[in-house]
Amino acid sequence: MFLSDAQVDQMGLQAFDNLKKEKPISTNSKYNQIASCIAGAITGTNIQQTGGNWEVVVFEDASPNAFALPGNKIGIHTGMIALVENQDQLAAVIGHEIGHVLAKHSNERASQEMAVSSGMGIIQAVSAPQTAMGQTALGLLGVGAQYGILMPYSRIHESEADMIGVDLMAKSGFDPKQSISLWQKMEQASQGQQPIEFMSTHPSHETRIQDLVRHMPHATELFQQAQAAGKQPRCN
Repeated sequence: MFLSDAQVDQMGLQAFDNLKKEKPISTNSKYNQIASCIAGAITGTNIQQTGGNWEVVVFEDASPNAFALPGNKIGIHTGMIALVENQDQLAAVIGHEIGHVLAKHSNERASQEMAVSSGMGIIQAVSAPQTAMGQTALGLLGVGAQYGILMPYSRIHESEADMIGVDLMAKSGFDPKQSISLWQKMEQASQGQQPIEFMSTHPSHETRIQDLVRHMPHATELFQQAQAAGKQPRCN
């Protein structure tokens, strides 16, 4: 990793501020309440891992998407909230995105991109985010190269975030089995439009589901422990 945690956090804060200026923010009180409730339950229960308060913003966007950025920022599209069937499925999404931040995937992706193409000069650009190079630096938070050497790392990141996320939601009292239902729903929603796995930074839905099924006994044990401890979030 070429960047310090403080530098990456600053990149995340700047990118999130830019998004809030560029994208319309939802005024749907129900959507904002459920997003904040779920994120608060996950980050509050796992505070030693997640480290303090997280800002949650629901963006008015029909695409089923969500993201988290360094600096404790979470963005959720209204299309994602409309797609899910219950609080547990949205908890799987939010847990996954938080997992990316906890695993420092943004730093890894940015560092890999610098090593492959951009060179060390981009590190200085972090302190000047309004410059062309600075904007490139912000873009590296979650994009990376399209194909080639960075692609396998991106798939590894996605799989790792799945495992971290399902454990986070389970320890918070959300049903981890709903993560499988979520990806089955995402597969249906894609209507066969997802790129083949080799050409995608994301694992195929089928691979994702298989990995979650293998991990489910551990996640279920965490969920049962959380339930026994009285962790039963009601965010619906």
